[in-house]
Amino acid sequence: MASMLPTRAARTIACSACRTIVCPSTIGSASLLRRSLSTSTEETPVDYTDKPRWSYTPPLAKAPFSLRLNTKRREYPVNADPNVLDEFYIRMLGNDGDKLLSDEIKWLAVTHKSFDQGRRGFNDRLAFLATGFFGHGAKPRKCGIHRCPDAFDRAPFTHPALEGLENLTSRKNFLIGKTQLAELAQKYELQKVLRWNPRKPNNLASSGIELVLAHTMYAIVGAISLEKGGLVANKVTRERILEPLGF
Repeated sequence: MASMLPTRAARTIACSACRTIVCPSTIGSASLLRRSLSTSTEETPVDYTDKPRWSYTPPLAKAPFSLRLNTKRREYPVNADPNVLDEFYIRMLGNDGDKLLSDEIKWLAVTHKSFDQGRRGFNDRLAFLATGFFGHGAKPRKCGIHRCPDAFDRAPFTHPALEGLENLTSRKNFLIGKTQLAELAQKYELQKVLRWNPRKPNNLASSGIELVLAHTMYAIVGAISLEKGGLVANKVTRERILEPLGF
């Protein structure tokens, strides 16, 4: 056992010497490889000054390389023609419907957050703005919140911010569900201009197109409310959405 100690010590010294000799060259070759990869992926700068914001992905939002290597999933085609988008707004909003909103908002209203990973903006906040208009356009019960007599002479809480709320019937919830809004959106051919990236391009139903269409209808009303005010948005909701649904 004692005779083996010098042999092991000699091997340890030799291996450490090999590491000191090999490591610098290995590190240098690895750094050269990284430099070659980084320079090969560099792209020529593109001038985005004259391009509209909806038409391109911000350069600083792009990764230097794709995380999906050798993916077999095909890219879902979406509309990029402004004329096709204007025709949709004319179908939905009537004559001169394409002039009601600005170009940027028109594209943003039909853009789902799944499109381009949300890097070009999406319509969630616009849809949130429209939640009140669908309720105000429905028919209230004859016995509203402040109209039903109370057996114990209790007075309901009142506040100016609650004046617009109404006690709606179950018929409203049935008619303005996502299924009914999606059917109306398909009549307006919203699916032709919708910008989204379905989970299963070969099966849009299981990808949730019904919910996405209904969500986009809300977003369009919210966009009108943002740029033209609540009176115009309320009128559009009543005439172009609630009346076709039976209100």
